[in-house]
Amino acid sequence: MHKLKWSLYILIVLALLSTSAVLAKSSSFPEIIPLPDGFRPEGIVSGYGTDFYAGSLANGEIFKGNFRSGTGSTLVEGATGRVAVGLSFDERTGYLFVAGGPTGTAAVYDTGNGDQVGFYTLTGPGSFINDVIVTHSAAFFTDSFNARLFKLPLSPDGGLPDPSALEILALSGDWVQAPGFNANGIDATPNGDALIVVNSGQGTLFNVDPASGEAELIDLGGASVSAGDGILLHGKTLYVVRNQLNQIAVIKLAPDFAAGDVITTITNSAFDVPTTVTEFGSRLYAVNARFSTPPTPTTDYDVMQVSKP
Repeated sequence: MHKLKWSLYILIVLALLSTSAVLAKSSSFPEIIPLPDGFRPEGIVSGYGTDFYAGSLANGEIFKGNFRSGTGSTLVEGATGRVAVGLSFDERTGYLFVAGGPTGTAAVYDTGNGDQVGFYTLTGPGSFINDVIVTHSAAFFTDSFNARLFKLPLSPDGGLPDPSALEILALSGDWVQAPGFNANGIDATPNGDALIVVNSGQGTLFNVDPASGEAELIDLGGASVSAGDGILLHGKTLYVVRNQLNQIAVIKLAPDFAAGDVITTITNSAFDVPTTVTEFGSRLYAVNARFSTPPTPTTDYDVMQVSKP
């Protein structure tokens, strides 16, 4: 009888250990998170907890996913004529700000229910509203075809402005506009006192005054960030996605953001023209836009996880 009890005890322990192993494996964060077929993603941003959002170039659809489970669903249905490029999330309100690319518009959605709570016509034809960053005082949008930023002032609690409050900041100082794509990814310091903007065509970075638009070239010691797309600033470390090169440059910036050193480059065989990047803990998540692959309704797309160096 004693031996029987001991054998039963051992079986129970083994079962518990096996269950724990399965649970540990199931709770891990997947390295590849699939997006809907035909989605044509470009922007990605983290939300509350383990939530993230990705936007579609095809029709402006917004996908809400989960880093832990690797699953998700449509938050905002796509519509003809809509485009979603860069995204920014405001933790004060749970609002998602969306750059509208060639439409010249910006949309704002409530991530709690997917309702559109704001829509702004920033400009007319001949522009490309590429990326957006929300600070404590405003939302700033880049225009890749023109030397300017669009600024939507926000209330201290993140309240949205009337469309008449829209401001246009001319990029001045060291900024030089060239043919093709120029201003692309944008981020901001935590206090919002400085904006970092990448010029993808010229491979340069700028520290931009959010009040005046004056741009100061960031000295990279001769290094280039050509094909620079989405960027992510964490402390004094800047991550720059170099889309067609399938790389993420990691740059250590000086305290005054006047200079920076490229300390390493992240590569991965699963990169397929990544465009933008977000973070969760010690992980980076880049969306594979697959621009070199002809888009079809059945083309597969995904989000790729890599570790921070």
